Amino acid sequence: MSKTIDLVITRTFDAPRELVFKAFTQAEHLQHWWGPKGTTLRVSQLDLRPGGVFLYSMESPDGNKMWGKFVYREITAPEKIVFTNSFSDEEGTIIRAPFSQTWPLEVLNTWTFTEEDGKTTITLHGVPLNATEEEQQNFVDMHGSMHQGFGGTFDQLDDYLAQF
Repeated sequence: MSKTIDLVITRTFDAPRELVFKAFTQAEHLQHWWGPKGTTLRVSQLDLRPGGVFLYSMESPDGNKMWGKFVYREITAPEKIVFTNSFSDEEGTIIRAPFSQTWPLEVLNTWTFTEEDGKTTITLHGVPLNATEEEQQNFVDMHGSMHQGFGGTFDQLDDYLAQF
C-alpha cells in the first residue's frame, strides 16, 4: 500500500470541550449535525458506556435510509471515545456497506478532545478492524472521500455549536 492505512482527521471548534463532547455523546445534540449534509439522523439507541451501542439511521432527501452502529469500547469524558463503527440493519446486525462489497465491516475509531483557550480540537483516528488486504486498500483509497465527508459533517457541527 502506498499510503498509511490509518485515517487521521483533526478539526478545531470554537467551543469548550465539555460542549463538544456532549455534542458527540447525546442524542439530542447528535440529531442536529451527525451525518452527510441534507440527511436526517434518527437515534434508535444510545447507550454511552463500554459495551454500549449507538444505533442510528440516516435518511437522504430522496428517502434512501442507511443504518449505522457504534459499539463503545472506552469513554473518558470529556477527553476520549474509542468505538468500532459499522453499517448495520435496523436491529444492529453488522452488514456490508451499501456502496461497496470491499468496505471493511468494522472500523476502530479513537476520538480525542483537547481544549486550549476555549477552543476544542478533535482528532479522529480510524483504522479497519480484522480487514482483508482488499478491504484495507479500499479504506486507504477512500481517505480523500472520508476527509471530504467529515469536513461537511464538521461544518454542520460548527454551525450547530455556534448556537450556544
